Amino acid sequence: MKHEDVWRALDTLAAEYGLSASGLAKQAGLDPTTFNVSKRRMPDGRARWPSTESVAKVLNATGASLESFTALVSGARALSRDAQPRGAVRRVPLIGMAQAGAEGYFDDGGFPVGGGWDEVSLPEVGDPNAYALEISGDSMEPVYRDGDLIVVSPASPIRRGDRVVVRTSAGAVMAKQLARRSARRVELKSLNPLHPDFSFDLNEVAWVHRIVWVSQ
Repeated sequence: MKHEDVWRALDTLAAEYGLSASGLAKQAGLDPTTFNVSKRRMPDGRARWPSTESVAKVLNATGASLESFTALVSGARALSRDAQPRGAVRRVPLIGMAQAGAEGYFDDGGFPVGGGWDEVSLPEVGDPNAYALEISGDSMEPVYRDGDLIVVSPASPIRRGDRVVVRTSAGAVMAKQLARRSARRVELKSLNPLHPDFSFDLNEVAWVHRIVWVSQ
């Protein structure tokens, strides 16, 4: 376990509830600056851990379980079912993964548009532009299987190691793990080891959105 993994998990949890890091701290009854970037290192530059008390208060305030938070730290799916506020359900637009590469389903910014979407009721996420994709086939096993529904958030912050949906400028749509993103290229690791990894110039990528929930 690394310091940055724990801080990333806190940032992810905040994003899923539509909060900033300071907003999450405030909701948990902590000083709003508790999770600020400046508080993540000691004066001598060494990385600092968040206190167990602050993490416990965050879990209590959001309703997330320790198991869910541990999954975030380890890089598993962003938000599990038991990490949702009790009773929070939302209808989000849904299409099949294969349809996502066709024209008319996304605008130029990568947000869902058009009348061809179905709807599905799923746990609430903080992003009002979140949408769902239904996995088909076995190309994403063992992480995602045929029939799984993944919820994708265009607004959620993305970091190395996150699972993402990527659409290329040519219209290809794929679910991968973000291996690296520089000022010039995006490198993607395949979820299924039998399938190749990819590397694209930024001008070859239309958008990259983070996967925040999966029904399994």
